[in-house]
Amino acid sequence: MSDIAVRVEGLGKQYRITTTRRLRDRTLRDKAAAMIAAPFRRLVPRWRPAPFFPHSFIWALRHVSLEVRHGEVLGLIGRNGAGKSTFLKILSRITEPTEGRAEIHGRVGSLLEVGTGFHGDLSGRENIFLNGALLGMRRREIQQKFDAIVAFAEIDQFLDTPVRHYSSGMYMRLAFAVAAHLDPEILLVDEVLAVGDAAFQKKCLGKMGEVAKQGRTVLFVSHNMNAVEQMCTAAACFEPGRTPVLRHDTPAVISEYLYGGDGERFGASAWVNPGGDFKSRWFTPLGFRLTDGQGRPLAMPAMNTADMWVQVEAEIETVDPGLTIGYLIHTETGVLLYRSTHTDQPEARWPALHRGRCVLRGRIPPRLLNAGTYRIELVAGLHGRQWLVDPGVRTAAIYLTIHGGLSDSPQWIEQRPGLLAPVIEWILAE
Repeated sequence: MSDIAVRVEGLGKQYRITTTRRLRDRTLRDKAAAMIAAPFRRLVPRWRPAPFFPHSFIWALRHVSLEVRHGEVLGLIGRNGAGKSTFLKILSRITEPTEGRAEIHGRVGSLLEVGTGFHGDLSGRENIFLNGALLGMRRREIQQKFDAIVAFAEIDQFLDTPVRHYSSGMYMRLAFAVAAHLDPEILLVDEVLAVGDAAFQKKCLGKMGEVAKQGRTVLFVSHNMNAVEQMCTAAACFEPGRTPVLRHDTPAVISEYLYGGDGERFGASAWVNPGGDFKSRWFTPLGFRLTDGQGRPLAMPAMNTADMWVQVEAEIETVDPGLTIGYLIHTETGVLLYRSTHTDQPEARWPALHRGRCVLRGRIPPRLLNAGTYRIELVAGLHGRQWLVDPGVRTAAIYLTIHGGLSDSPQWIEQRPGLLAPVIEWILAE
């Protein structure tokens, strides 16, 4: 038996985009007049031009060539619209490729969309048999695994309820349970973690890990970089106009996806001001960046145990005692975690600013941030008088991505819940 589970050569998929000409809106009076005149128009033949339907073509996927071996867990990452889902649909034989070919060696189980293959008027019990049959399971095989599927999906009390009454989370639990218990040799999963609570996501990760440990092959599409890094033995980044390359260094692929390649790896974590923005005699920012303890560019993604500093370089012509410089740090969803300025300490410990070029560095506390990407904004002003860099209007921004290193406990192998992930000391009080 060949060691190759999936072989793809020059795969491409093209779609035609059609645009219809918009008809002019008419009033109720115009429509009534047209109805009255319609019988008379039939008596007088008129030449009318054929409707014009302009169209264009777009490649959703092109020039994809890779080989996935049996037992590998491949993470497929990239921006929306890059072709990841189209790739899985081709492998699932839902969509035919426009060019190239794909070979699948083994039984395939796929979970591509919530509720695919479900009938809304059938109960959960009936849909298990229907969905299992669509995935290639025999009736006896479904009966043998029925109890395990129901237990995994946690829908036993709704088993005889039509699935149109299910929430999207219940749909996903049931759909994943059927696909995962198919015992496929190749499992295709598209954004299974996009729906469901934290407990269900953890269960899904555990099940996919179990499938992988059994020597099965998993192709996993996700925007959850933490899950991809922990689960996948290889990764490929899909980007429009670029050929994805399978690599067995998953953290490096994730880093290149987040920061645009090795040459621009630190671009998102540094901002420079060649145009002289925010210029004033009290404070003109020259640079705003993330560094390590020695002032070197901070490697991304970073662990939350790393020595991380926010560095501000500025030109000062006039020293003002009210000058305050700092940063704000937000989550991906815009939640403000905290603000820090160089005047937060007792006045005797304030850094002594001077005329000329000044470099200020503020430390991000280790063991504080959870996994994720954070937006850090520069803030500066004359305290109580005037903003010099106002984050509420316009500011300079850099980005920090945290991966892993969230706990020393062997019980936590995935992202911890909550906005922050501090390690708190615990003792046994006698």
